[in-house]
Amino acid sequence: MLFQSSLRKELARSFGATLVILFTIVLTMVLIRTLGAASRGSVNPEEIMLVLGYTVLGYTQTILALALFIAVVSVLSRMYRDSEMIIWFASGRSITAFLAPVLRFAWPILAVIGLMVFLVWPWANQQTANLRERFESRSDLQRIAPGQFQESSSGRRVFFIDKDTSDGIEGRNVFISSIEDDGRETVTTASAGRVETINDRPYLVLEQGQRMERDAQTGQLKISDFMSYGVLIGDSAQQLMEGQSLKARSTWSLIDSWDAASQGELAWRVGVVFSAINLIILGLAATVSNPRAGKSGNLLFTLFAFTVYFNLLNITQRSIATGQTPLLPTLVALHGGVLVLCLLWLAKRHQALSLRDLFIPKRLPQP
Repeated sequence: MLFQSSLRKELARSFGATLVILFTIVLTMVLIRTLGAASRGSVNPEEIMLVLGYTVLGYTQTILALALFIAVVSVLSRMYRDSEMIIWFASGRSITAFLAPVLRFAWPILAVIGLMVFLVWPWANQQTANLRERFESRSDLQRIAPGQFQESSSGRRVFFIDKDTSDGIEGRNVFISSIEDDGRETVTTASAGRVETINDRPYLVLEQGQRMERDAQTGQLKISDFMSYGVLIGDSAQQLMEGQSLKARSTWSLIDSWDAASQGELAWRVGVVFSAINLIILGLAATVSNPRAGKSGNLLFTLFAFTVYFNLLNITQRSIATGQTPLLPTLVALHGGVLVLCLLWLAKRHQALSLRDLFIPKRLPQP
């Protein structure tokens, strides 16, 4: 039909243009943040583009939901502004008749959002975490440069190697100054050192040296000589995998663990899909023609509603993760409540009702 085809074509054009603009904005913001992380030493400068790509890929489901919401509101606003809605209303179409073609247009995008949030989101976060952890785990090795004092990634150690061999692994005249977790200050010197992997963990093995320990509280000094001494300079691959955040865990692993933190992350992922559906209905129900508000009135409402909804989504995630609220009742209360309110709003506009008509009875005309 002409009504459905024209509406879907206009939605497609508006969605494509909005998606390009949002991706450009997010890409710029993430690029600035990634460059800042690289300057602080949290990201390998050679892997900036990889981190940038994985980070933007992780934001794709949110960008798609916002682009879909803006497309619905902008198209309806344009139809109201050009009096096209009056023509459709006069031809027998109601505001609820727009729901079916909009959902037909939106269901592939909603499917992509579900795919992104359940599969791509944890995978992209895992890849980003692996890049950061790999750089952190090997940063101490990279910082050990001959002839220079270099600080470790944690900032608690200072290394110095006077000379290295041709293979770049062994060094001569090694100096290490560090502050331990218990507050002890240690200074270690050795005539030679090399990097070895012991039990899947990297160690700097020193030979023929001396170690001086000083207790910062008592001032007690301890000096010991050694023939061979190993210094841990990184974490094992297994420890790096265990330290991954919930965002980097797959959806199936969250379901298998089913603790409070996993339920909170799972509630956020499910909530992104539900919120995208509810925002479509909200866009149909809330978009009206208001000449006093200007062309940007509906757009400002769109950004405000999206921000509030996703903030509520984050709040419910924290409440579920901390065990304050259960998973299923919280999801039903938030997303089910928003869905009911949107449908009531849509029905109110379909019946052309107003709050004044509901609470103030009409007066009958006097004879």
